[in-house]
Amino acid sequence: MARKKEISKEKILDIAYKMAVVDGLDCLTARSIAKTGHFSTQPLYLEFSNMKEIRSLVLERISGELREKILQQKFTGDPLIDLDLSYIDFSQKHVQLFRAMFVDGKFDSKIISDTLMDLGIEKFKNQYPDTDYSDDKIKDIVVANWISAVGMASLIVNKIATFSQDQIINVLNAQIHDAMLNDRLNTTAQENPMFAADDEASLKDQLA
Repeated sequence: MARKKEISKEKILDIAYKMAVVDGLDCLTARSIAKTGHFSTQPLYLEFSNMKEIRSLVLERISGELREKILQQKFTGDPLIDLDLSYIDFSQKHVQLFRAMFVDGKFDSKIISDTLMDLGIEKFKNQYPDTDYSDDKIKDIVVANWISAVGMASLIVNKIATFSQDQIINVLNAQIHDAMLNDRLNTTAQENPMFAADDEASLKDQLA
């Protein structure tokens, strides 16, 4: 009968995931994982082809956690705004991981960016179900929205600025409405005159 493995692939990935959440992806080396798990590096090389595979699988797990749990918090009842606030909350609770993935760019986190884009599109459609924008327009709105969310998260994490939740929500709402009315990511587009057509008209009225 074959001898049962003492150190399973699942155990190694569980240790690597917990390390990444606390200290960021940069901490993931064969020696650091082995030391944390109190075993030699041999099981890592038996179960995985290289460290890149481990990091990729950890990123997939992080992506799943972001999609299913971390970025699904409820704050205001507005799906896209709640997604942004969940992201900013994540950046503050997991500073090292946030910096590794979104600031330092030390690891290929395309899977994470794809997750954020998919969630952004989904939440936008939930928050604004009556709009008939093209897919490209919605993507531009989501990208513009993430620019604001990531920027504010970076300012907060790096202690450059502090914002109340109301201030964050006001900035995000203003940016989303501006992106809906104008194509600022399209350098050939003209500004929508609705945005400044009536000083007394609210954005809500203009978007109605």
